[in-house]
Amino acid sequence: MQRIARLRRSLVELFPERHLYVRSGGEMRGFVLSTRKQMLLAGGVAASALWVGVCTAAMLVNLLSASATDREVARTQAKYERWIADRQARLNTAVAQLNAGGAAAGQVAAVEKRHAALALLLADAKGEPGAAQALTPAIDRALSVQDPDPNRRLDRVRASQEEVAGVAEDFAKSRAERLRLAFRMAGLKPSTYVARSALGGPLIESKDPRALAAVLDVEPGFAARIQKAAHGLSEAKALSDAAAALPFSKPTNLTPQTSSYGFRLDPFTRRPAFHSGLDFAGAPMTPVYATAPGVISYTGVRSGYGNTVEVDHGRGFKTRYAHLARIAVRPGQKVGLGQRIGGLGSTGRSTGPHLHYEVWVNGRAYNPERFLKAGSYVLQDG
Repeated sequence: MQRIARLRRSLVELFPERHLYVRSGGEMRGFVLSTRKQMLLAGGVAASALWVGVCTAAMLVNLLSASATDREVARTQAKYERWIADRQARLNTAVAQLNAGGAAAGQVAAVEKRHAALALLLADAKGEPGAAQALTPAIDRALSVQDPDPNRRLDRVRASQEEVAGVAEDFAKSRAERLRLAFRMAGLKPSTYVARSALGGPLIESKDPRALAAVLDVEPGFAARIQKAAHGLSEAKALSDAAAALPFSKPTNLTPQTSSYGFRLDPFTRRPAFHSGLDFAGAPMTPVYATAPGVISYTGVRSGYGNTVEVDHGRGFKTRYAHLARIAVRPGQKVGLGQRIGGLGSTGRSTGPHLHYEVWVNGRAYNPERFLKAGSYVLQDG
């Protein structure tokens, strides 16, 4: 009781009763600011200042995260630009050396035309994950051809060009197959998400390889190999673009999975119950990220889920993030892959800090673990 009395005296000394007089239109009005009113006003000001500070900090974190991601994308793109420019420059140098060596004009022209076709193919391969690692050894071998006899050197250059085309064809086939398998791992049909119109490019517009051979002015056999590789690369790119729009990423980093999709013992009732998502345990306010680009379709409190964010990814796909301690987005906001949407928490029907994550397809809950496994497969090179 003495402590309460001392606390009251301290508050009265800190917020003594004040009288405010306002004169307007010749009239004097008096207002009494009691200790309680002053405390409520001070509390409101402090809460507003805290909220502004938290929002400012969150905005700065999001801006810094986006800037780091943009820089990484720019570095990767610059690396591929340097790689393709270097390879093309070295191939051009090799052809120039052949000309200087006095080889037959017709043979040199044929090598140059093959080189032009390969350059188009390498441009198509640029940016595909694993392309640089797969093609660089074959290209380096092609550029290292050395022979004092011009005719033998031409023969070896042709053989090296065949090797580069073969490696590109094998890589394209492997990459496309890997992506198709990833879709099937997620329970999806690849042809549903990759329209035939998505495949294209100057090397695969002609259905007849002989027509492409006439356009490129190379022999039909080499044109057929180039076309087959280009078709595979185009298909792989279309599948990659489709996969990038689907929730194949993990919603948190360095957080162990603590509960699976399906039937389990409910932690509250200790009876079998269906669990419609995956749980990831972590420290409070661990960042939670969007697993694919989309639009925020819901933020707020859902029964049992607590603070919840839902993202609409289009084509019938939605993801749900529940038990959040904090929500960092608003309905209607566009989000990108890996953008922070909130902080992990323990709101709603929860036994401790964790994220409950769900994937919905056309109004039905699917097993998110299948999508995560498919995503890890998509990210593998080659």
